[in-house]
Amino acid sequence: MSLKLSPAHRRIAGQSRLFASLPPDLSAPLLDAAHVLRLERGQVLFQHGDPAAAIHVVAEGWIKLYRIAPSGAEAVVGVMTRGQSFGEPMALRRAAYPVSAEAVTGCELVAVPAHAVLDLLKTHPEAAISILSATFMHLQGLVEQIEQLKARSGAQRVAEFLLELCPPGAESATVVLPYDKALIAGRLGMKPESLSRAFARLRDLGVRVTQSSAAIASVSRLEELAQAEAFGAMNRVI
Repeated sequence: MSLKLSPAHRRIAGQSRLFASLPPDLSAPLLDAAHVLRLERGQVLFQHGDPAAAIHVVAEGWIKLYRIAPSGAEAVVGVMTRGQSFGEPMALRRAAYPVSAEAVTGCELVAVPAHAVLDLLKTHPEAAISILSATFMHLQGLVEQIEQLKARSGAQRVAEFLLELCPPGAESATVVLPYDKALIAGRLGMKPESLSRAFARLRDLGVRVTQSSAAIASVSRLEELAQAEAFGAMNRVI
């Protein structure tokens, strides 16, 4: 189902990396051309190889970006939530999506037609810097994700994930896990059994995980673990 944008949708989209650095007189026409998509849990937004016809911003819910390996295994590339955009580089090149996208919860997406962005660049070349900035931020995010997978232990990855869910400034918190543990493991580049072991290690830091939530006794101790640069430092924390 597609709908016109409400004021709330325009505000959320305006905070995304695609629009954040665009002046209002340039972002307004793009938002006027956009529409809202509502997806049910498990509904596919696009598949690997489909032409990139739009840039999407998540307004509510969670979207999984993934690829299926030749072996049939699913590799989770990213899980996007409110205010996050995806698909910029492919849409600007009119290329095919290199991943598939599926709703892991009921969700709403703001879909900005690729042709509207390309038309804006033709008529307002000064917008190119803002669009390139959004693309750079996308690539920077991928580099950080690779660093997390390569240089961080399983416990550190889980700690960073939980910290992202904590309210700003909180010293203790109980957070709702936004999706199931199998998807959390895939998002963090781990096997489910490795995720379980990481949760078990975090018990020493006062983290108690249930099926759908995590109670964190000390956010600062979790931050100390996440920021540890070497295994020696990490071992001192735990």
